Parts: sequence; C-alpha cells; structure tokens
Amino acid sequence: MSSEEQHRQEEKPLTKEELSREGLSARQEQEENGTGSVEEVTQEETSTLSNELEAVRRERDEYLENMRRMKAELENSRARLEKEHARLAQLASERLVKELLPILDNLERALEAEADIKDGVEATREQLVAVLAQEGLSPISSEGQSFDPTVHEALMTKPSDEHEEDTVIQTLERGYMLNGKAIRPAKVVVSRQV
Repeated sequence: MSSEEQHRQEEKPLTKEELSREGLSARQEQEENGTGSVEEVTQEETSTLSNELEAVRRERDEYLENMRRMKAELENSRARLEKEHARLAQLASERLVKELLPILDNLERALEAEADIKDGVEATREQLVAVLAQEGLSPISSEGQSFDPTVHEALMTKPSDEHEEDTVIQTLERGYMLNGKAIRPAKVVVSRQV
C-alpha cells in the first residue's frame, strides 16, 4: 500500500463541531444539494487535491530537471570559453615571438661583427619599434607637455624661468601606451616656478 493510500485511510471526516468552528455547515449543504455524506465529500476533495498535488510535483520535477540541465550547459560553456581564451592567448604570444625572432637574429649578427655595431643596433632597434607598433605600442611624448599624472611619473622638480609651472622639461625614461592605455608612465622632471 502506498503512502498516499495510507494517508487517505488515516484521514477522517471532520466532525460537526470542527465544521461549525470553521463556520461551515456541511451537513446542511449536503442535505440541500443532495450530495451525500461528509465522508464522500472529504474523499472527493482528497482525491482532487491528491491529483493536483501529483501534477504540481511533476511540474516541479520538470523545472528542477531543466534547471540542472541549464546549469550543466552553463558550466560546459564556461569551461569551453576558458579553454578558448587560453588558446587565443597562446596563439598571440606565439605570433609575437615569431615576429621578434628576426630582431634577436640581427642583434646576434651585430654582436658578431668586428666593426662598429652602432648602425646595426640602430637598425635592430627600429625593427623592434616597428613590430611593437604593429601590436599597438606607442611612446608617450613628454617634453614640453603639461604634466599628466595618468601618463607621467614625476621623479623630481627643477626651478625654471623658461617653462610654465608643471611642464615636463626632461624625460629620464620613456613611457609607453598599449592600445591607448598607459602601460608604463614616462619618468620625468617637472618645472616649478622660482
């Protein structure tokens, strides 16, 4: 016997006192409508409620199964995106390294040459600057510009009558921007009024 059938057998019809407490007069209603005894109404109601409960449970189980499926799909999607992101980062690094290898070769050739290597190193530097520019790297122009804390780092100030207050008068280390974002501020000397 299922728990539902046991529940039906254990359920007893409400007594008249219980019905009157709730403000109901089931017997009068049954006599007027000719619907039968209190036990029959209770069993009919129980059966209806039991059917509704089963329908709600099936619907709940269906929602839970859909939720579990969507959660699994989300986790799988997240894992795929992480793998794809790692793969793209690796490809980008590989491409950049391939572009930098000829520069390394040129530096090695310059070091092997017995003559003045300044021209070779200058040509190699220009090659490196070109490769990095293709990646979105650009130098920050500083000298003669107003001090901008987003792209400049003031290492010291110098009194100057020739420049306005907070003007960059010397660049100690060049700064760089990558795709419009400062990745290394320029280290500068800033003027101050005497």
